[in-house]
This record gives sequence, C-alpha cells and structure tokens, in this order.
Amino acid sequence: MFNNPYMNYQQNFSQQNLNDRIDTQIAQLQQMKEQLSQTQQTQPQINQTFQLASNTQSGMKFVNTIDDVNKELVFGETPFFSKDLSVVWIKNIKGDIKAYELKEIVQRDDKDMMIESLQMQINELKKGMMENAKSVATNADEPIESKKSSSISNSKSSKK
Repeated sequence: MFNNPYMNYQQNFSQQNLNDRIDTQIAQLQQMKEQLSQTQQTQPQINQTFQLASNTQSGMKFVNTIDDVNKELVFGETPFFSKDLSVVWIKNIKGDIKAYELKEIVQRDDKDMMIESLQMQINELKKGMMENAKSVATNADEPIESKKSSSISNSKSSKK
C-alpha cells in the first residue's frame, strides 16, 4: 500500500498543485505590493493650513437676551436674532452693540387692500353718524326761541 506508484504519483501531483498555487499567490502579492508603492508615489502631499480667525461674517446667530450677545466673541459685524425674531442686535469687533426692532411685513393682495379701504370708509361713516347724533342731541337740549318777524309789530296802537 505504501509503495503503490499510483499513490506516489497522486501525492506528487497534489504537492505540485499546492506549490503552483502558492507560487501564484506569491506573484499576486508582489503585484499588489508594486501597485501600492506606485499609488503612494503618485499621491500628492497633503498640506494642512489652519485659519484661526475668519475674514468673512460667520452668519446670524440666535440668542435669548442681550447678555448672550455680550458673551459672544465676534470677528466682524455679526447679527444676533432673538428666538421670536422680534429683535436683532448687531455686534461689531469693538464690542459695540446696536439693537433694532423687527416687524413682519405681511404681503397683501388686491382683495386685502379692497377690504381695508372699505373698512376705512365704514369707520368714517360711523364717525360722521356719531357727530350728527351728538349735534342733534345738543340742539335738542337748547330751548326753542320763537323768531319774531320784524315786519309785524306787536305793539298796541292807540287811537285818539
């Protein structure tokens, strides 16, 4: 059994197969190593620069109070908005703060403007009616004087 030539041939063949596979894998690894070294050589150097202070405005910030604005460090004019967007504070490099009140501008269409015009007219008419009612009321309180005609004399004429 041990000296069987067929068995020896099969062992030699499988040994040769194993050696060929190992050689193939070694060749593949060397190829990968060469490709890696080539990509590392062609890769540009990386330069890192750090910018500590920005030259541009950092954008708007949201705060609760002016105390929060005082605490913030700014590198240019920076707007700070209140959470409800009713106030804006603008802080400059020196630390000076300007405050502005914001009011929403509601866009109106033709219908809204017509309604507003009609409401103003109604209010003017109401004012006119109130003034007329007041003048009538004040006139009603005054005594009515009888106007005498100047052409008619009330004096008794005596006949002699």
